[in-house]
Amino acid sequence: MMRRVFTMLLCGLLASPVLARPLGFDDARHLLNRTGFAANPPEITEFSRLTREAAVARLLGWTARAPAVPAPDWTQMPYEPPPRLPQLSDEARKDYQRQLIGQGRDLKGWWMAEMLTTTSPLTEKMVLFWHNHFTSSLRKVRMPLLIYRQHMTLRRHALGNFRELLHALARDPAMLIYLDGVASRKGQPNENFSRELMELFTLGEGHYAEQDVKEAARAFTGWSIDRDSGEFLFRRALHDDGVKTVLGVSGAHDGAAVIEILLARPETAEFIVAKLWREFVSAEPDMDEVRRIAGLFRAGAYDIRVALRELLAGDAFYAPRHRAGLVKSPVDIVVGTLRQFRMTVADPLPYALAAGRLGQDLFAPPNVKGWPGGATWINATTLLSRRQFLESVFRSNEPGMASAMRMTPAADDLRGRQQRALDDLRFDDVAWFAQFRGAPGQDWQRVVLAMPPVAAMAGDDAAALRLAVQDAAYQLK
Repeated sequence: MMRRVFTMLLCGLLASPVLARPLGFDDARHLLNRTGFAANPPEITEFSRLTREAAVARLLGWTARAPAVPAPDWTQMPYEPPPRLPQLSDEARKDYQRQLIGQGRDLKGWWMAEMLTTTSPLTEKMVLFWHNHFTSSLRKVRMPLLIYRQHMTLRRHALGNFRELLHALARDPAMLIYLDGVASRKGQPNENFSRELMELFTLGEGHYAEQDVKEAARAFTGWSIDRDSGEFLFRRALHDDGVKTVLGVSGAHDGAAVIEILLARPETAEFIVAKLWREFVSAEPDMDEVRRIAGLFRAGAYDIRVALRELLAGDAFYAPRHRAGLVKSPVDIVVGTLRQFRMTVADPLPYALAAGRLGQDLFAPPNVKGWPGGATWINATTLLSRRQFLESVFRSNEPGMASAMRMTPAADDLRGRQQRALDDLRFDDVAWFAQFRGAPGQDWQRVVLAMPPVAAMAGDDAAALRLAVQDAAYQLK
């Protein structure tokens, strides 16, 4: 089956004269910036010589399953069940809360460090994509170790197989806590997970009935967590082993069987492909193309790379009408800016917090639907905050400018870290602009901006660059 799918893909690619041509500078820049955080001129030049097929194959070949930045030490420690808070003294309770907050910040800083230094930006993009698809939050789960473990599951499957990822997340302890599955039992099924499984993780709204949610909830009863290990535990005595009917399929289904019923529906593949389309191509999917790609996705046994290969090599991805058509997320703004301008970061946590201030708090999406993204990233408040952030990082050497980026954290040590992060930040504009000398057609505006600037870029290069990052065009990709 897989050999036939890849043969079909290859034949289709080779038959297209457009795909046989080299990308050229602008298409290469577009591909690298949509699938990463900020492309630099050498990468763009290298990819400009490749065909679409070869460029996408190279991108998918760069992906990694494990992070390069070491995780915080406590993530390797044995799991300790949470204390029973009513039994703790006030001081012990406060100490425990401080520990959880500190570990949560450790995770944010660690992931920010990985995004800033990774050699596989597409991996981080996809981990972030699935983090927003299979939402969980530190605020509710309140056990950073379980959130870390969930993150590593997302990372292992980020460019692997959606079927395997879906099954793994259904058994994930952080997910079971977040969607209240731990207490679901025969006679008292909790419907939260089964509802979100259908609405947000697979079929999408309008493709199931309320009775399907209720029946599926019965199938997931008994799916719980072992308190001592923090691992998934099936409590057979709490499971409803009666006959259920889900989407017209009857049987003594358990949760795994329900997942397979959902994966058998074409709407699931279409829902995932449409979401990937909105992430990488445009805000409004072409549903004819979505259905075509979804068919290949299903035929390829839900191999995520099959869907990405079709999306990133397709005509729609490179269409002029889709250039500069997506709004950069806060992570795009923070990570992309620091990577684009080669700014070395000694302490990544303040920049993770900066992304949170702009609306994308890592490990803490706002609700079960995640960050809505798109045009919702921009409003009067967040646009002002984005401009303040960009102003501060480009003028971080000037006295008093660090205050523009400051947050209002509860702990004084965070204020100090925020200040030191900006004090340590440097932008070597001379070295950065030097890379464009002697490179015809590679002026810095074509690299930095997805479209011509809205306002005139006056002054020398350094002054024009500061205007460029404040321009509306810099907010788009």
